Amino acid sequence: MQVNIGTKIKELRKRDGRTQEAMANAIGVTAQAISRWETNGGYPDMQIIPSIANYFGITIDELFGYECERQNKIDALVQTITEKNKLNNGEDICIEECISAAREGLIEFPGNEKLMLCLASVLYNAGYARRGEYHLTDENGYDVFDVKRHKQYAEWQEAIKLYEKLLMSLGEGEMRHTAVRELVQLYKNTGENEKAKQIANNSPDISICRELLLLNCCDGKECAEEHEKTLGKVVSVTSNLLVSAVMTNKNNYSSEKFVEKIQQAIQLFSILEDNSRYLAQISHLYLYLSEHQWRSGNHNGAFDSLEKAKDFAQRYDTTHDLNSHCNVTSKLPDVWPWWCVPDYTEVAKEIKSDPRWVSWEKKCKGV
Repeated sequence: MQVNIGTKIKELRKRDGRTQEAMANAIGVTAQAISRWETNGGYPDMQIIPSIANYFGITIDELFGYECERQNKIDALVQTITEKNKLNNGEDICIEECISAAREGLIEFPGNEKLMLCLASVLYNAGYARRGEYHLTDENGYDVFDVKRHKQYAEWQEAIKLYEKLLMSLGEGEMRHTAVRELVQLYKNTGENEKAKQIANNSPDISICRELLLLNCCDGKECAEEHEKTLGKVVSVTSNLLVSAVMTNKNNYSSEKFVEKIQQAIQLFSILEDNSRYLAQISHLYLYLSEHQWRSGNHNGAFDSLEKAKDFAQRYDTTHDLNSHCNVTSKLPDVWPWWCVPDYTEVAKEIKSDPRWVSWEKKCKGV
């Protein structure tokens, strides 16, 4: 304690540009006493600890360095849970372990916003990994969520309550953005569209998003690199929007129209000088394309797309640090066709009965 508090007092005094004499006069001690504390020749009487903390505008825990240790422990726990949760990519690998770790963290650090958001994000993912996302068709042939089923997901209901509580206190920043993004999606999944719209309408316009603003914060080579990075994100989002539009129009588009739109979504990535960040996304687009090529009767084209999906996935796996659970290539046969709208049950039976499927599956799994 002697070393920590003396060092902390000197650090805070230098931070604020205050002399030992000024501090001594403010808290009612001598300048020599301040000097002894800072050189580890003694430490303050416990009765004046609150006065020292108030003088620097910090808590007593911060004065003793406890706050820093506490935050480091929280950050390490959140990082560990977040990394483990990435393994639950479409399947339950360690969901319960992640949930338990986050709950235990909140027992040790009650009300901590980082841990609350961490738990909410794990629960958000748990709904997908454990139960799945289900769709129906409305009277006009458009895709809609099966909100009655989704409302029964205990994981999503708990996550919604956590997000709502967090948005009452979180300031602007990445944590708030994550909470908003995931809460809006869960509102949609569970039929709370008006609540989703209320949040969306209070969010900034796309013209002042971070990515576009960063283009005005630099010049030269840095600006050129920022343009390529931003363009990549725009292409990725636009590609997903095309797929989402196709799924929404599932009964209003022919199989040929599906194929055309998905091909457009893939071709967008040719704009980029370097698409290495999006290899997994492109791979999954080819999975989806293969389904609709098969529907349209282009069976050879479907297997050409499956080969391309494998090739892009292999490129991704060789350029990213992945463990066996996250190996994209080996998972392709299991996650095909990646997007589950429209219902692909019959197509799955047909395409998997083709001998070429077994050959492709073995290549993906390295058998």
